[in-house]
Amino acid sequence: ATDGAAAGYDPVFGAILGTGVGGGVVTGGRVLTGANAVAGEWGHNPLPAMSPDEWPGPACYCGRQGCIETFLSGPGLAADHARIAGQALAAEEIARRAANGDPAAAATLDRYADRLARALGAVINLLDPQAIVLGGGLSNLSWLYEAVSARWAPYVFSDRVDTRLLPPRHGDSSGVRGAAWLWSPEEAEHVEDAEAERNARG
Repeated sequence: ATDGAAAGYDPVFGAILGTGVGGGVVTGGRVLTGANAVAGEWGHNPLPAMSPDEWPGPACYCGRQGCIETFLSGPGLAADHARIAGQALAAEEIARRAANGDPAAAATLDRYADRLARALGAVINLLDPQAIVLGGGLSNLSWLYEAVSARWAPYVFSDRVDTRLLPPRHGDSSGVRGAAWLWSPEEAEHVEDAEAERNARG
């Protein structure tokens, strides 16, 4: 949100789609921490609008079922493909096969795009960000941005959706750059103050 894909947008939601699923919120140029220091933690909310064949969802390591992470992480994508297609493939191989015309792999990615649209639609309803930036390995699926943007409108409580869905400007270096910006003296003090306040409340 400072010098990356969402520079000039406010507020911004960053969604990480990799080995796990995480997120963060930036508003006014600062990371939102929240009373419990979990602002933006969307991966362990239930996948919205589950269909009967999705319900109750895969078991998650957190002890719940149907967490967004169990569907939208790389391992979640691979597990979904294994359940439906009977093939144990990594997410990267599924994407490669889909690009080469494999119908089972293409169907898996279609389900993935629909689920991501639902999950981000819920984020838009809650935060109404000007931009959402994807990160993590699955953010490299270039077709995903148009596919998800074309699907999320039914899940957003508005007659229009102007939120931009953006790839990381600096690729795999985006997370490192974001961390460097986060730990500028001013932002570090902000995060430390929030943590101290939380600890003081016990």
